[in-house]
Amino acid sequence: MTEAPQITAGRPQPLGTTVDADGVNFSVFSEHATRVDLLLFDRCDDPEPSRTIQLHPDRHRSFHFWHCHVRGLGAGQVYAYRMDGPHDTSRSGARFDHRKVLLDPYARANINSRWQRTQAIGLDDNVAHSMRSLVVDLDDYDWEGDEPLRTPMSETIIYELHVRGATASPTSHAANPGTFSALTEKIPHLKELGITAVELLPVFDFDETQVLRTGPDGSELRNYWGYDPYGFFAPHTGYCSEPHLAGHIAEFRDMVKAFHKAGIEVILDVVFNHTSEGNEYGPTISFRGQANEAYYHLWPQDRSHYMDFTGCGNAVNANHPMVTKFILESLEYWVREHHVDGFRFDLASELSRGALGYEMAVPPVLWAIELSQVLAETKIIAEPWDGGGLYQVGRFPGKRWAQWNGPFRDDVRRFVRGDAGLVGDIAARLGGSEDLFGPQQELPTNSINFITCHDGFTLNDLVSYDEKHNYANGEAGADGAGENFSWNCGVEGPTDDPEVERLRVRQMKNLLSVLMLSRGVPMLLAGDEFRNSQGGNNNAYCQDNPTSWLDWDQAEKEQETWNFTRRLIELRRRYRTFREPRFYNGHLNSRLLSDVTWHGTKLEQPGWEDTHARVLACTLGGFNQDPDLHLILNMYHLGLDFELPRIRGRRWHRVLDTARPGPYDILPAGQEELIDDHTFHAHGRSVVLLAALSDEKGTLR
Repeated sequence: MTEAPQITAGRPQPLGTTVDADGVNFSVFSEHATRVDLLLFDRCDDPEPSRTIQLHPDRHRSFHFWHCHVRGLGAGQVYAYRMDGPHDTSRSGARFDHRKVLLDPYARANINSRWQRTQAIGLDDNVAHSMRSLVVDLDDYDWEGDEPLRTPMSETIIYELHVRGATASPTSHAANPGTFSALTEKIPHLKELGITAVELLPVFDFDETQVLRTGPDGSELRNYWGYDPYGFFAPHTGYCSEPHLAGHIAEFRDMVKAFHKAGIEVILDVVFNHTSEGNEYGPTISFRGQANEAYYHLWPQDRSHYMDFTGCGNAVNANHPMVTKFILESLEYWVREHHVDGFRFDLASELSRGALGYEMAVPPVLWAIELSQVLAETKIIAEPWDGGGLYQVGRFPGKRWAQWNGPFRDDVRRFVRGDAGLVGDIAARLGGSEDLFGPQQELPTNSINFITCHDGFTLNDLVSYDEKHNYANGEAGADGAGENFSWNCGVEGPTDDPEVERLRVRQMKNLLSVLMLSRGVPMLLAGDEFRNSQGGNNNAYCQDNPTSWLDWDQAEKEQETWNFTRRLIELRRRYRTFREPRFYNGHLNSRLLSDVTWHGTKLEQPGWEDTHARVLACTLGGFNQDPDLHLILNMYHLGLDFELPRIRGRRWHRVLDTARPGPYDILPAGQEELIDDHTFHAHGRSVVLLAALSDEKGTLR
C-alpha cells in the first residue's frame, strides 16, 4: 500500500464489508471491546498487514458496532481484525486478546493459506499464521435470469450428498475433483435419477486442516464432513477449484445456476448450533475474540467453561438478539445473493435453547426464520434433536418447519429386516406420520422420510453388516451408533454367495419402496442408488478417502439397483396418491372406496394387536384420475397369499414386485400385468403394488 488511504467514520449497517463507488465500508459487532484495529494486507499470503487502522470509539463506534469507510479500496482487499477489552473469563465470559487476529464473521470469502490452528491457541501473536477475509463485490455476476425454483414440498425428492465426496474419486473423471464445479458434471446422472433437490453437506467455510487424531494406519484423520464452521457467509475455500475471489463466489453461483437449469434445487446443510472454536481449549478465530459472552452458552457458575449441547465443545447462544440477527442475515444472504432454495439445520433443537440452556416455548430465532419475508418460499428443514438430549420430532417450534423423521427411519428398518409387531407403526409411516405431526396440526410435508443419511450405514451396508466397523476412525470402535437396526442377510460384509446377494438386493428394493410409497418428503443418500459402500463404517466423518468417496465405477456395475431406484421415482410421480400433502382421512372416491383401507393377508384384518405380525396391506382409493391401488408388504420369510378386494369394472394388475428381477420388478405404464385371481401370492420379504385397471392391457379408461 503506497499511500495512506482516506478514512472516514463510515456506517454501522450493514455488518461486514460493502463496496461502493469510492471504497469499502467495514462494520463489525463487539459490545465490550475497548479497542478495534482493522488490518489491511496487500496480498493473501503476506505475513504482516501493510496498514493497521485503529478505530477510535468517538468516531467509529455506534452502540455495539465498530465501523469505518476506507476510500480507494475495492473487491479483493484482504483484511482482518484485532480487538482488545476485558479478559474476565470466569465472571463475564469476556476473552479479548489483542494478540489474536480475527476473521470478520460476516466475511463473504476467507483465505486460509497461512493458517495454523495451533497458533490461534495460547499466548503468542498469530498474525503470520492467521486466516484473513476478502472484500467481495456481490454485484459482479451475471445470473442470466436465474432464481430459486420453488418446487412444492409435496413434489420434492431430496438427494443428500457431500460436495467433495461426490467427485473426489478418480472414477468420477471430473476436471477438478472435489469442487463445486466438479459437482455440476454429475447433473445428468441426478436428472436421469429423477431427484428434485440436492442437499449439500456443509459448504460454509470450515477448518479441514485440523488433525483430529492419527488413524490405525498412521494417516492423519481430519474434519471431512464439515460440521465445524467458522465462516457463515463464505463458501468453503476447499471446494473452490481456484480459491481466490472469483473461485469463492462465482464458482458457487455457477453450480447453483447449473442445477437450476436442470430443474434441481439446492438445499444447504447449515450448522448454526456450534462453531470451530470449540471449548476453552480451542482456537480464537473470530466469535470468541469479539463477543464470547454473546455468541456462546457459558456456564453461569463459571463462565470460563462452555455449555456443550452439540458434542463439539461449544453451543451457539442462538437466541441472543445479535446472534439471532447474525443467523437470520446469513440465511437471507444465501437466498438473496446465491439463490439457494432451502436449508437443513443440523442439531436444530439447540437453536430453541435460551440463555441458560433451557428449552424455550417460543424461540425468537426459529420464529424469525419461519416468518422472514426473504425466506417465505424457502424450504426450512430441521434435524429436530441435539446432542444435549432435546428431542422435538413432531413438536419442533413453528408450523412451516419440515423435520427429519427419525422414527420413520427406525421403524422401517426394523420392519423390513423382519421385526414383528410393528404394523401399526408402519401404517402411520406410510400415511405421513400423522401420529407425530397431526397433533400439531401439521402435514405429511412436515415429515422428511429417510432410510439412510450421511450419519450411519449406507443402504448397501444396512443389508450387509450386523455390526459397525469403525476401527479406521481411530476411536477403538466406540464412535457411531451402536444400534442400526441392520441385518447382514446371513454373511457379514461382502460375499460371493449368490443367494445372499439376491436377498440383499431385494431388501434394498423393499426399503426404497417403502420410502417412495409413503406420504411425506423422501430423501435418498448419494450413492445408495448404485450400492455405494463404506465397508461397514457408520460414522465416516473423518474419512476423506475412498471409504467415503462415491465410486462411479460402481454406478456402471450396479445397474439393477440404479434402474430400480430411477423407475421407483418415476412410479411415485405416476401416482398422485403417494404425493398428497394431507393425511389419509377416510374420504370416499367415486367408486365409494376410502382413501385407505388396511388389511393383513385377510381383507380388513390388519392385525394391529398381533405381536407376531410381519405383514401389512392396504387399498388406496384413487382420486384425480389416479387408479385405485393395493399395496402389500410381506416381511415374513415365507411367501403368503393375500386376499384382494373386488372393485366393480376393474381388475388388478401388477405394477411393482420386489421379488422379481429387473426390469420386471417395476412395469411401465401400459404394460402392467393382469392378476387373474382374487388373491396374490407375495413372496417372502417382498413389496408389491397393484393397480385396479379396466382391461388386460392395463389402460385406465
